[in-house]
Amino acid sequence: MKSKARLVLFALLFTFIISAQAQQPSTSSAESAEKLRAQLLEVQTKEENLRARAQQLDEALKPENIERSLAGVGSTKPEELRETRRRQLQIERDGVESQLKVLETSRTRLEAAIRDADARAYQESAQGPSATNQMAIESNRGTRWLVSGGIGGVVGALVGGMFMHRRLKRRS
Repeated sequence: MKSKARLVLFALLFTFIISAQAQQPSTSSAESAEKLRAQLLEVQTKEENLRARAQQLDEALKPENIERSLAGVGSTKPEELRETRRRQLQIERDGVESQLKVLETSRTRLEAAIRDADARAYQESAQGPSATNQMAIESNRGTRWLVSGGIGGVVGALVGGMFMHRRLKRRS
């Protein structure tokens, strides 16, 4: 009996999963714009962090700050040590600058994509569902009905079969 109950629970769970997946709509332009805005926010945050780091490096590159950073280090060639430190900071600063350029390009592209997605979302809302979107909605409803009905029939047959099996067992 436990195996039959498990089978019924499994069938019901399967039905729930299938119908939940069938109900998920395709992404609209408005949802796409929201995702792009989230990406833009991430890019802007990274850009701010890199700008702060670039400012720190600019400050660290000043000769008096390089001198101060190496004050506790003893060396027979302090000029070489200062030059090495300056080169390290300059290389890091150049890397930060190149990352900032990449992020700036990415930000510009995202802003353009957001404008396009907003325009498409406005057009979609003004036009109502298009023929292809309407077909997708109809298809989605049909699929949901078919899956729910088909699975419901299977579950019904299983439950009915269990009762018939039990009844036949009692007679014999």
